[in-house]
Amino acid sequence: QVQLVESGGGLVQAGDSLRLSCAASGLTFSTYGVGWFRQAPGKEREFVAGIRAAWSGRTSYADSVKGRFTISRDNAKNTVYLQMNSLKPEDTAVYCCAVSRSYHTSVNAREYDYWGQGTQVTVSS
Repeated sequence: QVQLVESGGGLVQAGDSLRLSCAASGLTFSTYGVGWFRQAPGKEREFVAGIRAAWSGRTSYADSVKGRFTISRDNAKNTVYLQMNSLKPEDTAVYCCAVSRSYHTSVNAREYDYWGQGTQVTVSS
């Protein structure tokens, strides 16, 4: 059974940093693309960042987070991270990680098979 568990969310002030973690069990994380998505109240879920399977490692980011967020993976720990710097109030959302059905990642949530429960990030101004 595949499980994804996110952690690291919290309440911070604008300009602060947070590092989210997504720990996987039940599958070999390194062979799949992994994405981070977020959903704010009253808004649609949106792609934040993605990292391809370990043999590629290629990353992609939403324009809104480019230069501030960094996605990475620790294959030995079966964990993917999202380092978030210079946080803004508009980054407030529930952040979820998801495993792609292949080695690549996509901005389309339908391309992902497994999802975590999410972790809340709240950025105050």
